[in-house]
Amino acid sequence: MTGDERGARVTLSRVVEPGDEVCGRWIREVGATEAVLWLHGDLGQPRGMTDKRWAGLRARAGRADPERDLALARDAGVRFICPGESEWPAQLDDLGDARPVGLWVRGRAGLRLWALRSVAVVGARACTEYGAHMAATLGAGLAERGWVVVSGGGGGIDGAAHRGALGAGGATVAVLACGVDRPYPRGHTQLITRIAEQGLVVGELPPGEHPTPSRFILRNRVIAALTRGTVVVEAAYRSGALVTARAALRLGRFTIGVPGPVTSGLSAGVHELLRGEAVLVSDAAEVAELVGDMGELAPDRRGPVLPRDLLHPGAGRVLAALPARDPAGAEEIARRAATSTDDAVGRLYELRALGFVERHGDGWKLTRQAMTSVRGDREGC
Repeated sequence: MTGDERGARVTLSRVVEPGDEVCGRWIREVGATEAVLWLHGDLGQPRGMTDKRWAGLRARAGRADPERDLALARDAGVRFICPGESEWPAQLDDLGDARPVGLWVRGRAGLRLWALRSVAVVGARACTEYGAHMAATLGAGLAERGWVVVSGGGGGIDGAAHRGALGAGGATVAVLACGVDRPYPRGHTQLITRIAEQGLVVGELPPGEHPTPSRFILRNRVIAALTRGTVVVEAAYRSGALVTARAALRLGRFTIGVPGPVTSGLSAGVHELLRGEAVLVSDAAEVAELVGDMGELAPDRRGPVLPRDLLHPGAGRVLAALPARDPAGAEEIARRAATSTDDAVGRLYELRALGFVERHGDGWKLTRQAMTSVRGDREGC
């Protein structure tokens, strides 16, 4: 990357709005350096650009000062990386003409290496206690498994996911919709500062730039492209987190949802995703199994192993054949268990030795402990 190319991209990061595909196509066709010359010259407007848009871009270019932006960035401990450089995450190129012209990065780690093993955890700002708990637990669990947790640095689910990863001593990346030198929201100044110290703070916009509603929405495409998959924890139908999930789906990334109560409006958007192509997960192990490499398997899910589960199938059938209350004779038990009387008697003595049944005269009866176990199994069915 030449100095002219870098300076041109710094200029364009202040001129071009994030995700502008018309400008992105133009920059791809003529190159960043030539694009800046067009903006300052009299070569006419590029193909497909309206007079109004071109006038706005030229007005912005007239106020751009790349040397000043780079000096402000250095003072704030921020660096600028360009497509094609060693730290540039190649997966961002999947965005095509909506690819960022460059990224401002605050923090010591290398973004490209971290992005190779990263997962996005996003969701509602006005989340419930359940949502905050799940996001923090996922953040911590993924960090403990060596995954980088990526989110937007905002309130609610974003903040909980970041804090979970930080609390576990892991890596996390905040992708902001403003300049990385000005934390937003302001209440998260301490959190963003800690992320910059322990992880990375990333953004498309140059120092001092403020967020807007459209910048929040367009920022989400970077979160989706940067990571292997996006986990949504609580999102209403109009949530910006769904924009991230749908972008992940379009890019061929994993789209993942954490279910909530069906009566909760904050989980309605997640449930809509889960009715489509999203995958349901309940913990970090299941996320890692989905997005990870071969062998990163979640543990098998099953209920507790009960003593009766360890019985021989024949003994289990005899045990199930005993009536719940009154004693029964061996012949009746054998008939119910579909076996011979001799086999039933042998199994009954085996069950008595194990504490499941007791003998009453010529009859057999469940012990109190076995009766509770059998009743629980029957109610579960």
